[in-house]
Amino acid sequence: MRVSPAGPLKGTVTLPGDKSITHRAIILGSLADGVSEITGALQSEDCRSTARAFVAMGAEVEGIEDDRLRIQGCGLYGLKEPEDVLDAGNSGTTMRLLTGVLAGQPFFSVLTGDRYLRKRPMARITAPLKSMGAAIMGRDGGNLPPLAIRGTRLKGTDYTSPIASAQVKSALLLAGLFAEGETAVTEPSLSRDHTERMFEGIGLPIQRNGLTVRVRGARAISAFNLTVPGDFSAAAFFLVAALVIPGSELTLRGVGINPTRTGLLDALGLMGATIEASPPRIVSGEPVADLFVRSQELRGTEIRGDLIPRMLDEVPAFAVAAALAKGPTIIRDAAELRVKEVDRLAALAKELRRFGVDVEERSDGLLLRGRASLSGCECESWGDHRMAMALAVAGLAAKGNTTISDPLCVSSSFPDFWARLDSILPGAAVSLEG
Repeated sequence: MRVSPAGPLKGTVTLPGDKSITHRAIILGSLADGVSEITGALQSEDCRSTARAFVAMGAEVEGIEDDRLRIQGCGLYGLKEPEDVLDAGNSGTTMRLLTGVLAGQPFFSVLTGDRYLRKRPMARITAPLKSMGAAIMGRDGGNLPPLAIRGTRLKGTDYTSPIASAQVKSALLLAGLFAEGETAVTEPSLSRDHTERMFEGIGLPIQRNGLTVRVRGARAISAFNLTVPGDFSAAAFFLVAALVIPGSELTLRGVGINPTRTGLLDALGLMGATIEASPPRIVSGEPVADLFVRSQELRGTEIRGDLIPRMLDEVPAFAVAAALAKGPTIIRDAAELRVKEVDRLAALAKELRRFGVDVEERSDGLLLRGRASLSGCECESWGDHRMAMALAVAGLAAKGNTTISDPLCVSSSFPDFWARLDSILPGAAVSLEG
């Protein structure tokens, strides 16, 4: 993708449906009795991977190429053994949450993924699932995919997680639906809580007390209707672009502002940014608002601790804001970024240096010394959707043209990112080459 320096971003953007919520709606809809309807679902490759896995186990999913899904569920105990290996593609959410479901099934299954996913750590879910009685094998002692799962009758557990991870928490809560007794998960800080909200919304008994969540084995899930709010992680790139490109004014419609997801707003606030939000409304148990942002001068800051889990997916976008802020910015306690789709700390350091940014890579974060302008360059997406979108923002704010390799990797989470970006840009600022 060729990205040229852009004038001000103007207009209104409607974001695609939230990826995390779409995954969970497909999973629970496939386990429900009857027909569930999901409006505003994200039609990304990651979410299709989840849908295809459940179709392979007997669920019927209509509208997989649209934003309105109709799911004929199998019932909580009605999945059938898949005839082939289940492919999670590039989706860590698909693999980890499905492992929790499959651990409690009365059949054998194998989960794999693409070359990036097969490098991502899975012991964080396989170890606690084994303590529930699950039989899971994989490379590196069960830490790396493919994972072979012999489903069995599970027993509840009381697990204290060393990391704040919604995927770990959700995998155990889903396994807990099939377990005898109670399953409790305690985190060091609060990770995104979409699973808990969805359980409550569809009538699954769940208890929340501070950083501990408890669920008991269930007998059935009733079919449900759910509307998916706009994805805050997708909004992040437009928020940062509007902040750093002079003269920009953008309105982002229908964005999910779940407080476990909006750490970026707090981080940008520490940089001096003011982002206006309409009064929130509740959509399917999730707070939603319209956001208004205009270009502003940013100053360097430090982010760390409990703020990081609330903005982990938004760090690539935040790093671009830091690159153009006045003064240094320090990112700490973000070692988890090294085990995402790629090592995002290493990727950000390498690619931002191409733009002329002074970046120091640290074991758990980055030190970025902001500069007044960036220089256009040739850079690599690393096959990572969030890297590609962050580099696009940097390219729009740079002097000179920028080219980004493998730009279509954005299909993992935001298939029409380039088209929506182009719609609010003056002239032909982005164009696909080759």
